[in-house]
Amino acid sequence: MFPFHHPAHWALLLLSVVCLLLAIIVLRLRRQQAVALYRQQFGANVPGERMLFASIGFYIGFAGIRALTHAIRAGRGPFHDVAMGGRHIHHLVWGILLLLVVGYCWLWQVSLRARFLGRLLAFAYGVGAALTLDEFALWLNLRDVYWEREGRESVDALLLFGALLSISVFGGRFMRSLSRAAFKH
Repeated sequence: MFPFHHPAHWALLLLSVVCLLLAIIVLRLRRQQAVALYRQQFGANVPGERMLFASIGFYIGFAGIRALTHAIRAGRGPFHDVAMGGRHIHHLVWGILLLLVVGYCWLWQVSLRARFLGRLLAFAYGVGAALTLDEFALWLNLRDVYWEREGRESVDALLLFGALLSISVFGGRFMRSLSRAAFKH
């Protein structure tokens, strides 16, 4: 039985439900129909498309890192902390590095040359932001409070809700169009 007494468990369940619903919708549509709806919503709206990809990356990164940290703490699976020279490397570090790489690519306007690369960089930006903000309490308190009260209270619910909200704001029209087309009689 899956315990639902922690916000990370709810995040993982919610991610699974969202992925399942999206899969059902996409399976009911023909590929050409889904592509046409996507182009209609995001054809000329490159910033909106990037915001959608960044929001999805943020949500997946947030839910994924929360599930991973809980698995590490519980000793489940092959997961373990990353350490170098006896020093624990927090996922905040990987998030900052990812944000730096994305920023560097955007400085060179790499994403403007290829739309796929722009989408990929936007997604990577969302993941980097999630990894970094998930340990906000660490930079605020200048000590590791991830598993303490200071680092745990409402951050999970707030970030999860914010990510889902931004997905609906930036991708809501597209998702409604997909749903209508998938379940049209």
